[in-house]
Amino acid sequence: MGFKSIEPRELQGNVFDLVGEKWMLLTAKKSCGAHNTMTASWGGMGIMWGKPVAWCVVRPVRYTYEFMEESDYFTLSFLPDGEEYRKALNLLGTKSGRAGDKIRESGLNVFDVEKFNGKASAFTESDLIMTCRKLYYQDVDPSNFTDETLDKSNYPKKDYHRMYFGEISDCLIRIGEDSVE
Repeated sequence: MGFKSIEPRELQGNVFDLVGEKWMLLTAKKSCGAHNTMTASWGGMGIMWGKPVAWCVVRPVRYTYEFMEESDYFTLSFLPDGEEYRKALNLLGTKSGRAGDKIRESGLNVFDVEKFNGKASAFTESDLIMTCRKLYYQDVDPSNFTDETLDKSNYPKKDYHRMYFGEISDCLIRIGEDSVE
């Protein structure tokens, strides 16, 4: 069992299901080799600046934020459907990496994405991994909401997300036993 690289345009599936229902693990790695991940269910994919991109959001209070700030790359890992992985996703989304090794506690296994020379990490259990080169970031500005209920319902603590756009530099899909091919 392993992975093969495909072009982003070859991806199959519905982005609304992938991100909003299946969820993803957003992982970034510091230059010292430390990595952190968090579960995310907000984000998307498409074409921006003539490039295939994925975008995600991170609140500054999250431990992953400092990793995203330092790293030139981030990965989005999509795990197979199933209760075993839903428990891991819930744990990785609710527990802070500051408090201990939540990845080990989740039972998932991290590896370095080979073609990025130790600058990107992902999970061996994934069906799909997107490695993204950070292109742009911007903080959510509450004065730009045209629907004020979004600010009130999503940011009661005024902890506005930072949006990150990354060029999808590599897509890996699982091959072999239990593959999504």
